[in-house]
Amino acid sequence: MKEKKVILNKIKEYETIIIHAHNRPDGDCYGAQFGLKDIIKNSFPNKKVYAVGEESDYVGFVGKIDKIPESTYEGALSIVVDTAVEDRISEPNYKLAKEIIKIDHHIPSENSYYADYYWVDTDKPSCSQMIAEFYDTFKKELKLTYAGALAMYVGIVTDTGGFRYRGVDRKTHEMAGMLLDFGVDVAEVDIKLSTKSLDEVKVKGYILMNFEQTEEGFAYFRMTKEIQEKYNLTNEEASATVSTLAGIEGYPVWALFIESDNEVRIRLRSNGPEIESVAKRYEGGGHAQAAGAKLKSYDELDAFVKDINEHLKNTKKPL
Repeated sequence: MKEKKVILNKIKEYETIIIHAHNRPDGDCYGAQFGLKDIIKNSFPNKKVYAVGEESDYVGFVGKIDKIPESTYEGALSIVVDTAVEDRISEPNYKLAKEIIKIDHHIPSENSYYADYYWVDTDKPSCSQMIAEFYDTFKKELKLTYAGALAMYVGIVTDTGGFRYRGVDRKTHEMAGMLLDFGVDVAEVDIKLSTKSLDEVKVKGYILMNFEQTEEGFAYFRMTKEIQEKYNLTNEEASATVSTLAGIEGYPVWALFIESDNEVRIRLRSNGPEIESVAKRYEGGGHAQAAGAKLKSYDELDAFVKDINEHLKNTKKPL
């Protein structure tokens, strides 16, 4: 409650508020950004409120990113949502603001302390739920519209895997239900999120026919640049295929290794064992069962697989 009250007071204090998030934005990133923007803009109509950063095709229906000049930051408040570490903030100009607030649900690491004020709750399954709770706490003096409710609902649904992941509790469903009261259509959201291009469907078949696995229970796929080009996949579309390997019996941990020009990004997932500690060894982090990391090249892949295998051997039971 204390952190939320500080944030509300800071929002009231500033006339210009710029909301940031991480690079390669996902549904929760957009949900928290545009949900918070809607709350502030409708509660305080005279304030200038912007959501900046990278654009997303996958959840672009939630809102449009603002383009602002550097001068906008003078005397402004930057709020960074859903971003664990500083080097993942997509717009570096956030530093130019007078003060910075961080709202996040990821496990902190040594690069997580970049703001003046913090509200971090690692028990929440999504940052969008945190923003929804922020509104719910102060709803007597805040306003929310359909657009903001849609954004936060999309954020909650995508970051919880449709309410399937650990961390989902009664409060999660209560916040989702509150957002539905603003007219959010569950079926319409599902259609928008589940519609795939023919190439996306084909690459999922290719992944299932060509993924690799280890005796210890690790399944993974190398998403090379050649495969991305063959199936006309953007980085965002390639990343979204990580769920293809979910739920295979005997393989509680799975990963997608996505090659780009100067690195290999890892999307690491688990339906039991904690895996965030391994991700941290490779410039990553996130959650106990969902984390990201990176390799300099595929030359480091064998070492990563070995580390995961050793970790699985030492894991006595799922968390």
